[in-house]
Amino acid sequence: MKPKLTLKKIAKELEVSISTVSKALRDSPEIGEETREKIKAFAKHYNYKPNNIALSLKNRKTKTIGIIIPEIVHHFFTTVISGVEKVANEMGYNVLVCLSDNSFDKEVLNMEMLANGSTDGFILSLAKETMQKGDYHHLVEAINQGMPLVLFDRVVEDISCDKVIIDDVTGGKKATQHLIDIGCKKIALISTVDYVSVGKLRTKGYKEALEENGIPFDEDLVLRIEKMEDSESEIEQFLMDKAIDGVFGVNEHFAISAIKTIKDQGKKVPEDVSVIGFTDGELSKRFIPSLTTISQHGMRIGEESARLLIEKLERTPSEEEYYKTIIVETGLVIRKSTKSKK
Repeated sequence: MKPKLTLKKIAKELEVSISTVSKALRDSPEIGEETREKIKAFAKHYNYKPNNIALSLKNRKTKTIGIIIPEIVHHFFTTVISGVEKVANEMGYNVLVCLSDNSFDKEVLNMEMLANGSTDGFILSLAKETMQKGDYHHLVEAINQGMPLVLFDRVVEDISCDKVIIDDVTGGKKATQHLIDIGCKKIALISTVDYVSVGKLRTKGYKEALEENGIPFDEDLVLRIEKMEDSESEIEQFLMDKAIDGVFGVNEHFAISAIKTIKDQGKKVPEDVSVIGFTDGELSKRFIPSLTTISQHGMRIGEESARLLIEKLERTPSEEEYYKTIIVETGLVIRKSTKSKK
């Protein structure tokens, strides 16, 4: 039996990107005519069937849903998976989990694989590279072919589908306000690059809290990190000899790296510098000092995402199409990395 021809194999053979192959096979005007014809001719010669999503819909239901997460290092995503599995299993569904590694190409390939008769619908948090490119053709194609999709955490307004999010702006504001309430005046922010929606929104909340308290925003007190693997060294460099009394990290890894750096500089947490994070994973609870944080309630996000998807899968075809956005409230969890209120 011949191995199945995939988008990845066509892209490699013709030395183009997976996105280019996908768009060319859909006759996208974004791809030049010569390249389009070359890709389509190659696919036809090897009998490639591009519309895996439509094929899967003709088959019987699998009672399986797919979840694609951008990274596994965050405790948040593991709790979301637990929430999805809990509700899915209760309702008679199985769950397949895929990892995009924050790669656009891997996200597209994961969706192609899961749509090829393996699953009935998707739950997805977008990869950083997908948000950077602003290319969502694979999501639009899935929705257009009737494949239900729920986006969570990292979402985009451009895609019409069900979404489960937290109020990141309010969460960022809540974190910053707590530091202000305990007397911090020079608060550093460690965030992501702005094309990652959650970092951008939490940064907005930080700015709003400063403004409402009459504290001027200082760009020199903001670090925007692109790659997680470079974060520790970037944070060390950023915090070197900075006269600050508070740090807000938009995830627990950034916050904990900040605590380690502050302690390495001979300062005390929280006596000299108070630090607050975002997520409330195992690291937050077990690190010394334990981390004050904003809880995202990942388990509930997973549960709500699974309910929305299964609701779509089990509705009758005659029911009117509609989309919901569920907002899960954040909570402030006070531990030992911030001072007590004065």
